[in-house]
Amino acid sequence: MITASVGFQCPECAKAGAKKSRTINPQRMLSPTPYVTYALVGLNVLVFLIGSIADRSLNLGGQALPFEIRWGQFNAAIANGEWYRLITSGFLHFGPIHIAFNMYALWILGRALEGALGRGRYLLIYMVALLGGSLGGVIIDGNALGAGASGAIFGLFGVLAVLEMLRGQNPLKTQIGGVIMMNLVLTVFLHFSLGAHVGGLVIGGAAAGVLFGGRNLRDQSTSERQARGAAVAALGIVCFVAAIALAKASVTVG
Repeated sequence: MITASVGFQCPECAKAGAKKSRTINPQRMLSPTPYVTYALVGLNVLVFLIGSIADRSLNLGGQALPFEIRWGQFNAAIANGEWYRLITSGFLHFGPIHIAFNMYALWILGRALEGALGRGRYLLIYMVALLGGSLGGVIIDGNALGAGASGAIFGLFGVLAVLEMLRGQNPLKTQIGGVIMMNLVLTVFLHFSLGAHVGGLVIGGAAAGVLFGGRNLRDQSTSERQARGAAVAALGIVCFVAAIALAKASVTVG
């Protein structure tokens, strides 16, 4: 499949539409440069470097706290009002190997999907999947400290799986399905955050279904696109609110 401005095209379709594409106003076409992916990778690396330069700790009120502990996902802290951890945890990493693997995956997936979805929709799905990963972490991982961009990255895997289903393909029989299953197995055996990975995968896939299900993107009117985008944003808000509520409930029960 070939990445196109409105989704994915087969090679024959791309060749057939080559002449027509020359008559389209270039300003109305999506830029092939994945600026959002560059920014996300850069932000993750910057945060990692800040933590490293600060010797992986911050001095807060005379008490030294490791960088990840201060900003990572932790149910007790979220229940205590530190809701921002649901977001900041998605930009933290435990060491150079952790961030290297995640940024490589983001680089590969992001460059393909940003051009296909458009910058706005791509960023929206990324952030909603990040919140979905945080929600999954709250539900499944308990009071374990969580950090990493993998929840959002699994959300991008979910987007690819849904796009294949919308094209009439079974993701379980394609390469993307194999990659997802392999990563889930590694998640279990290597004791990664299963909640974040499953949560991001499910919410990312759901967001893609809302944006593209039933009607091709190019067949949607501007108002329909806006309504679908608002629905995806609402999904992210639901994940955020639910994560806070469940974090409080888990602390109360504990």
